[in-house]
Amino acid sequence: MKQFFKYMMATICGIIVLSIVGVIILAVIISGLVASGNKSVTAKENSVFVLKMEGVVSERAEDAGPFGNIFGMTIGEMGLDDIISAINKAKEEKNIKGIYLESGIVEFDSPATAQQVRDALESFKKSGKWIVAYADQYLQTAYYVSSVANEVYLNQTGMLDFRGMGGKSYYLKGLYDKVGVKYQAARVGRYKSYVESVTRTDMSDDDREQRQAYVNGIWNHWISSIATSRKLVADSLNKLADDSIMVFANADTYVNAGLVDKLMYPEEVKSIIKKKLKVDEKDELNLLSLSDMTNLKVKGKKEKGDEIAVYYAYGEIVDEMLNGLGSGHAIVGKQTVDDLNKLANDDNVKAVVLRVNSGGGSAVASQQIWHAIKQLKAKKPVVVSMGGAAASGGYMISCGASYIFAEPTTITGSIGIFGLVPNASELVTQKLGVTWDGVMTNKFTDYDNDLIFGSDNSDALKYLQSYTDRGYEQFLSIVAEGRGMTKDQVHQIAQGRVWLASDAIGIKLVDKLGSLDDAVKKAAELAKMKEYHTAAYPAKVDWFDRLFADEETMSDSYLDGRLRATLGELYEPLMQAITDQQRNRLQARLPFSLKVK
Repeated sequence: MKQFFKYMMATICGIIVLSIVGVIILAVIISGLVASGNKSVTAKENSVFVLKMEGVVSERAEDAGPFGNIFGMTIGEMGLDDIISAINKAKEEKNIKGIYLESGIVEFDSPATAQQVRDALESFKKSGKWIVAYADQYLQTAYYVSSVANEVYLNQTGMLDFRGMGGKSYYLKGLYDKVGVKYQAARVGRYKSYVESVTRTDMSDDDREQRQAYVNGIWNHWISSIATSRKLVADSLNKLADDSIMVFANADTYVNAGLVDKLMYPEEVKSIIKKKLKVDEKDELNLLSLSDMTNLKVKGKKEKGDEIAVYYAYGEIVDEMLNGLGSGHAIVGKQTVDDLNKLANDDNVKAVVLRVNSGGGSAVASQQIWHAIKQLKAKKPVVVSMGGAAASGGYMISCGASYIFAEPTTITGSIGIFGLVPNASELVTQKLGVTWDGVMTNKFTDYDNDLIFGSDNSDALKYLQSYTDRGYEQFLSIVAEGRGMTKDQVHQIAQGRVWLASDAIGIKLVDKLGSLDDAVKKAAELAKMKEYHTAAYPAKVDWFDRLFADEETMSDSYLDGRLRATLGELYEPLMQAITDQQRNRLQARLPFSLKVK
């Protein structure tokens, strides 16, 4: 028995010692990773910035850290802010001679996001430095971005996707009819077509009109940019797109058409870069990744003057953070209002640039944020920089600013309101045999139940429509006040109509086409600042904090990414059905997704 206890105690002590050693080793590893992640990077002579585009490019990407792939946090996500900052640093750093742009399977959250990357690259090239682009295969948007390069190369067996812009949307009315569910919509505006995905089996003429206008506008802008960079004719590019399936059966046709300069293998590109750097073929290249560029300190660049806050508002506008799959990044009403109030009361912040990339969401949260911006503007200048979209609720929160900038391909407008409620009376009562009975003190005591399960709910629907009408009138008043127009003038261009920013200038929805940098310069001008620096808000969540975040949240993020990849086009309708129940009943949001590949 003594021997048994002796071995047992030895085993327990061994386990304790191993645990302590394990914790110490883990702590050392994590400390090392933290230190390496914060380590300052310097550019050696003849350095090249390697911008590898893959995954999803969105407004901002949280720092997933070295454990990101293990826990499924922000897998394959690239932040537009990081990319633009890196390109600008590469332009300013004298030791960086060029950019090697390598395209993988990449998806941009909007056409305007792709345009901003391209514009930054074009500015880099105009500084006198070079860009070399290569891909095993170019998706259409990646090619649009890469076409700005001095030289564009493609793998010997590669493919270039070039077939125009557009696509089809799903309509679920037929499915809901089969199960006995009918969606009831209250909306204001001919073009407020979000509800049509569940109330129709096809696209309405009004929705077709607005969608055709914006895809034509974006595509024509892209074609013009590609034609200029590649010294081609826009009409010939459109003909190539029309005939692409037949024309590009042979990879040599890409070269003959002038879309790429040469077909080659990856190792051959290294030789071209070495020739540009005028170094020996045997020399190692000094390559800087996007992560390196984040930590690169440009010599001689110091923060000067007062602060201009750049506040990032991107994602769906919600009253409270949505839980579970399909939630994604969001503009949470109460949190955003608190943040804006803090900026208003911060004497160190002399002006605010509100970076908006949102198709809208909750009408209630949108109006609360607009009111906070109005109060902020009373204390200091507020300039809006529109990203991929600033539409519906996204436009509501923008229109109260002192000045509005947008990219030419920004989607904006969509001034309208809708309410959408499913009625399952046929499913529940007729097919499942569930009936309802009870007592009430007043006519609309059981209003919610009548909307969802009542077979005769015409009075309840009138109430929903009147609530929606009131929301629209408030929306018109907000825009009229912010843009110096009458309500009638706003109504003429509103009605839920989506506008391309290049068209929105003529109808006073936008002040000027320009970038985030242009918005910062305007804010400085309005605040009468000669020297200034910028600071980004809200602060990104550090990867170390995300590592120990709620386990359920991490699991949802991982599963969400896997579901998106597995379901493809079916992902959005499924997530819509899941998350609609968490959303405010009154919505001001875009009717379609803007992601491009």
